[in-house]
Order: sequence, then C-alpha cells, then structure tokens
Amino acid sequence: MESTRIIHSKIGLYPTANSPDSERRQESNTQADEKGHNGDVETASAQLEEISVLKQGLHQRHIQMIALAGTIGTGLFLSSGQAIATAGPLGAFLAYLIIGMTVSSVIFGVGEMGALVPLNGGVIRYAEIFCDPALAFANGWNQIYSYLVSIPSELVAAAVIVEFWVTVNNAIWITTFGALMVITALLFVRVYGELEFFFSMLKIMLIIGINIMALVITCGGGPNHVAIGFSYWTSPGPFVQYLNIPGSLGRFLGFWKAFDSALYAYSGIENITVAAAETKNPRTAIPMAARRIFIRILLFYILTIFMVGLVVPSDDPNLLNSTDTASQSPFVIAARHAGIKVVPSIINAVVLTSAWSSGNSNMLGGSRILFGMAVHGHAPAIVKRTNRFGIPYIAVAVYGVFMALGYMTLSSSASTIFTWLQDIVSISTLVNWICICIVYLRFLYGCWKQGIDRHRELPWAAPFQPYTTWASLVVFVLLFFTGGFTTFMKGRWSSETFIASYINLPLMIVVYLGYKALMKTRMLPLEDIPIRPFIESARRNPEPVVKKRGLAKFNFLWA
Repeated sequence: MESTRIIHSKIGLYPTANSPDSERRQESNTQADEKGHNGDVETASAQLEEISVLKQGLHQRHIQMIALAGTIGTGLFLSSGQAIATAGPLGAFLAYLIIGMTVSSVIFGVGEMGALVPLNGGVIRYAEIFCDPALAFANGWNQIYSYLVSIPSELVAAAVIVEFWVTVNNAIWITTFGALMVITALLFVRVYGELEFFFSMLKIMLIIGINIMALVITCGGGPNHVAIGFSYWTSPGPFVQYLNIPGSLGRFLGFWKAFDSALYAYSGIENITVAAAETKNPRTAIPMAARRIFIRILLFYILTIFMVGLVVPSDDPNLLNSTDTASQSPFVIAARHAGIKVVPSIINAVVLTSAWSSGNSNMLGGSRILFGMAVHGHAPAIVKRTNRFGIPYIAVAVYGVFMALGYMTLSSSASTIFTWLQDIVSISTLVNWICICIVYLRFLYGCWKQGIDRHRELPWAAPFQPYTTWASLVVFVLLFFTGGFTTFMKGRWSSETFIASYINLPLMIVVYLGYKALMKTRMLPLEDIPIRPFIESARRNPEPVVKKRGLAKFNFLWA
C-alpha cells in the first residue's frame, strides 16, 4: 500500500504533509486504502504514464470546436433529406430533436467523468475505473472495430464526392486522402486541433449560409420569387405514410424510421474526451464543451432540419437519390427549385472537407482508444509506443493499414462485403451510448454511496441527474430492439438488415462474459469505486482561471 501512496503522491492524488487539511485527508485516504481498491495502483500508474509521454497540444478552443464538429457532417448535409422523405418535415424534426436531447445527456455524463479523470480513451477508461474491466474490454474492441471500418468509409465518401467535379479511378483519391490523414495523425496533436478548428469554422459558415438561404427561399426572396411558407407542411403534409401503410400507424412508423438518420447524424459527438490527456486544462475545457453542446445542437442541427422541412417537399423524388454528392443535399434541391445555381459546388466543397475531417477525427479517436486499451492491458503493449511528438504512432499505423478496406469498393463483389461491414458498424454508436449511460450511472451511485457531494467536490457536475440519463438509456435500449422493425413486416425480411441491427450487442455480451470468465473480473461494488483519489488530484492541481477579455466576452463558440 505504500507503493500506492508513492505513485499517488507523484501525480497529486494525496496531499503533502504541509497541506492544511493533510491530517483529515490522510485519515480518509488511509481508510480508503484499507478497503483495498485494487484498481488504484493501475489507475494512478496509467495517469502518471500518460501525463509523462503525451503532450498537451489541444487548447480550449480546439476542444470546443471539435465538440461542435461532431454534430455537423454528411449526415446533416446529405442524409437529412432521406429523413424528410421517410418521416415528413415534422416527423424528421421530432426524431432529430429527441436524439439531440438524449445524446446531450450522454455528453453531460462523459464531460463529468472526463473532467475528473482526464485520461485518453473516453468511456473505455471510465468503464475500467468505475464499472467493470470486462465492460471496458468488450466495448473497447467494439469501438476499435467501428473505427477500423468507419475510417475507410469516410475515405470512400470523400472519393465519391470528388466525382461531382471530375471522374477518375477512386483508388487515386482513396490513396491521396488516406496518406494525408496518416501524415496528419502522426504529427503533433496541435496540428490536428488546428485542422479541425478550421474545418469546423467552414461547417459553421455553411450552416449559417444555407439556413439564411432557406429562410430567403421560404419568404419568396429567391430568383423565382415564390413564397413557400409552411405550404409543404400542408401538402404533402407534416408526416409521411411509411411504406404506404395507411392511417396513424404508417405515420408513426415513418417517424420511428427517421431515428436511423438521426443516430447516424449524431454519431461521434460523445468523443470530446478521447484525447483528454492531450488537452490543456481539461477540467475547464471539457465541462465547457459539455455545457454548451445542447444549445449548439439546437442552433446548428435542430434549426437546420426544421429549415430543410420548409424548403423541400417530402415527396420530392430527388431526396431518395443516393448520389453521395451535393446533388443529394436537400438544400441543393431547394436551391435548384428556387433557381439558385451556385450553391451545389459550394456545398459539395464543404461536404468534401467534412468527410475528410470526419475520417481525421475517427483516426484520433480510434488511436487514442486503442492506446487507452493498451495501457490497461486490453491490447498489445506495443501500441503504447509514442513518437517524438507524443503521438501513439503504432496505434495510428494500425488504422492506416486498415484504410486498405476502402479499396474493396472498387470491386462489385468486395463492395457488397464492405457494405455489410458498414451496416454492422452503424449500430455500434447506439451500443456505445448505452454503455456510457450504464457507466455514468454506476459513477453517480458510487458518489452517493461514498457520501461525495458531486456539486461541491467534483470539478464539474452534470445537471438533471440521474433522471435524464435514465430516460436516455430507456430510449436507446428501445431504439436498439426496434431498429430492425422492417424485417419483421410481412414480405420484407432481410438477412442483412437483421444482422446489421442486432448482431452487435450479442457479440459484445459474448466478449464481455468470455473476458469475465477468463480474467475473473468483477463489477466494482459502489463503495469500492476509486472516486476519492481523483477528487484529491483535482484539488491539489487547480487549473488557472482565464478571464474573458475584450471581444472574447461575446464569443459563445470557444471562449
């Protein structure tokens, strides 16, 4: 136990003898030690190692904009039109609103745990510390698999988007964009932060621009001078009869199907803490990003889906044309109807940067999760190696090798297999959100069991808990079990849809139980969850308070 105290003291988990309240805390921590917190040594060692080998190159503005960029991508620019066609303007709006509210609770939980435990890997690390190592192992490899497939998917998307202007062999663009992605990932993390900051600004400017354009078109300010108003909410109507099923059932199923588009659109938003150990002042930057995420969802995402429903009728056949270029965007469709010609190329250019930016973010998130897994012994130790910039280059190289999966799309038969891999990945986001809710609830009840006042002792405490987390967990579980409902309708069985919708969770359960049986792990009792040591670390290492000055007082994006 003395070795535990030595390690903890190096990183500030225990007060020094000169601390005014050292005797009281010493007695409290000694009692905690006597309970035998088996994870304390490993946890403290991991934090010490990450602080020493990784470089904190991400600033507050990077974290703020990365958090915002996670909510803006091809799901909004391209796929939102499919949600309108499936559910109608009101159905799509409600689906995006509900997922936005539930995922905000996920961000709050991640932000609270990340501010207390600023380690790389996000929820994978929190599951190890606050819940069960077996859950960390199972969900960790679930996330690694997801990133291994999603990164080449983004490369393929970027290559297809380029076809809007020029048609060449897609292998050229897959190779070019992939090489740039690997090079960027191997440089100092500050480079990644600056790139994401720039791309996020482009997305925000485009969102503002297309929403203004939609408002102008709605009011009749377009070249055709036709005022639309809410006419498309009247005809063809606020909802769509899904699969031509009559009555309220058809409208409800269309609304429920729109959740698929909403889940895809919000995927990755929870990754604001995956590089916490590489973030300056994480106990300040992470909570700020978490607190502001909901208002950003309202301003940039839900407002946008609302405007889409105003300017494009749900029965427009172009909404279902899956071109993966700007011609699929509902805003481009609206601009063409209004006689505006310059919009498609502008949107396509930003969507191209969005696809590459998304792959770049996945590279960061995937490599840090793999690194975090290796720290806890859930992945080969070689993955922990870092280069002179403090980047886990072996982890980056692993994802670089799997970028070759993108070449499968060049062959029709291999492309079918790759599509299956993508479909299986699509549900992993929902499963990950379920895991986050479970881990955070364990953390919450651990605080209450140990008499920890979250609002007074933690660096940041999320509001409305545990009510919003329980509500989000119920919604996510319900969406998981009903996600493949179309396969159970008469004459619509699809093996691919069934497997994609339901295989992820059973596989995770098998891996979870297998690891648990092999390694003899146990779910930590609430009274044994090591929360107090991290609270002591936060108390002994306060972060500097930066006051807003000048125009920064009016900056709601990152200051």
